[in-house]
Amino acid sequence: MKKAADALSIGELAKRADMTVTAIRFYEAEGLLSSLRNDGGQRRFQRSSIRRLAFVKISQNLGFSLAEIREALATLPDSRTPTKRDWERLSRHFARDIDRRIEGLQQLREKLTGCIGCGCLSLARCRLYNPDDRATGLGAGPRFLLGDSHDDLPSS
Repeated sequence: MKKAADALSIGELAKRADMTVTAIRFYEAEGLLSSLRNDGGQRRFQRSSIRRLAFVKISQNLGFSLAEIREALATLPDSRTPTKRDWERLSRHFARDIDRRIEGLQQLREKLTGCIGCGCLSLARCRLYNPDDRATGLGAGPRFLLGDSHDDLPSS
């Protein structure tokens, strides 16, 4: 950490990040940010921790797990404040995952609309999407919502 004067106390960080002190302690324990201790044993955080916490909050709102967020943040340098280039690199990797999630959500929306639109609401009895319950041959679970296609159905 550069200078103690540049560092934030946990209370200051909580206020700047709009989080509770308890949440910051939790995220630190989960390895999502780090602190140093001053001579009095109090935590001190780099100002860049504000950005890290913003990334954590937004990522969680998008449905990413703490493990996925930790993995992404691990690509940032710990020894210095991340640069714009560091954040761009993290963003490119994360954007690919976000794009995959968006595609999956769009497919789910389309398939749910189709199923609800047919009126039966039952993939086990549906003559349109799953005639004679042939999807059971593809495996357990909601096969079409998981990405299987009607072309994958075993022939009758």
